[in-house]
Amino acid sequence: MAKILVLGSSNTDMSVRTAALPLPGQSLIGGDFVMGPGGKGANQAVAARRLGGDAALVCKVGRDVFGDNAVKHYAEEGLDVSGVLRSDKPSGVALITVDDKAENSIVVAPGANMDITEADIDAVAPLIRAAGILLLQLEIPVPAVLKAARIGHEAGALVVLNPAPYAEVPAEMFRYVDLFIPNETELSAYAGLPVTDRESALKAADVMVSRGVKTVIVTLGSKGSLIYDGRSVSDIGAFKVEAVDTTAAGDTYCGALCVALSEGRTLQVAAVFASKASALSVTRPGAQHSMPYRNEINY
Repeated sequence: MAKILVLGSSNTDMSVRTAALPLPGQSLIGGDFVMGPGGKGANQAVAARRLGGDAALVCKVGRDVFGDNAVKHYAEEGLDVSGVLRSDKPSGVALITVDDKAENSIVVAPGANMDITEADIDAVAPLIRAAGILLLQLEIPVPAVLKAARIGHEAGALVVLNPAPYAEVPAEMFRYVDLFIPNETELSAYAGLPVTDRESALKAADVMVSRGVKTVIVTLGSKGSLIYDGRSVSDIGAFKVEAVDTTAAGDTYCGALCVALSEGRTLQVAAVFASKASALSVTRPGAQHSMPYRNEINY
């Protein structure tokens, strides 16, 4: 089994449920409040570990109670936390509102996440070089992501980029990316083309391949996903479930996909596994709280 190294953000999520998302200037009385660990990097690492992956997390947290609790939690989940960094800035937090239709609105105060420097990447370079799969997102500074991608590529790792949230990246980045996993909105922004259906998604994916990305997986929510490598296309159907909270569905998908790939599965088989895990995650509330364990998925 290949080692999975996730490099990204760590946040504390503070969530409240409301009947509808508030309009500008509107105050609402909400329902249940939940506080728990989050951040796209940490979410994907926890998802990978719960699903049986040999996973490590590199992130940066503050020297505060949120940071202490986060590191303790990651260790209890079974993650390798030897690459967790500390900052004098506060740990990141995310304020999340979830409505009755399971849609969400999120505001992030990144704090220590934006304190990850290229020097930090140099410090954890041995961990990157030892990984078989390097999983990246864009909730930390782009220069740090770029440097990690370059190191991983040069070391022969499978470099996976989930380009969320959208951020401008240098063209050089795409030459290091083996697997690019955007949703429709992100793919449209990077390719500079509208993505409204399968045909337009393929055109946009082809643009990304022309820029150096080896393979694109477009996640289409309830419509499943589409895999394109410049030569062939695979359509992966979604599993129909009653959604409760979609907060970490994409993160669960990415973590699950990397686990299956680390076990030597084909990309198509891995995408089906990821779809199953993601579908299960949206049937319960929370980010990491919603993420399934391996024994919950028929695989």
